[in-house]
Amino acid sequence: MNLLLDAHAFIWLDDAPKKLSASASKSCSDRANTLWLSTVTLWEIQIKFQIGKLKLRGSLSEVLRDQERINGLKHLALNSAHVLELANLPFFHNDPFDRMLIAQAKHEGWEIVSKDPEFKSYPVSVIW
Repeated sequence: MNLLLDAHAFIWLDDAPKKLSASASKSCSDRANTLWLSTVTLWEIQIKFQIGKLKLRGSLSEVLRDQERINGLKHLALNSAHVLELANLPFFHNDPFDRMLIAQAKHEGWEIVSKDPEFKSYPVSVIW
């Protein structure tokens, strides 16, 4: 199964795994699943890190490198099909990063690992 990580799920997986729910932790640690991080989420994390709204245990590049090694993390690039999928989403949630992540998961047919309750309003499978 392919799991697309929301920003907080990625950060907690790396530095505070006890903050993950039991279901999220089990799904992320199952080697049969592939963990993915979107370019959109990287962008969001980098912006929040630079303006001081988010703390990481090191630079984003260090955290990424470690998660690629430890958990086999893969990267999902943003493409035009993902952007066009936004037309099929209602406006339950106005956060552009989250909407794009939902559109990517919907288009790819993947599940999202997220604590955000708004995600469950959309036609995607959410693990938490």
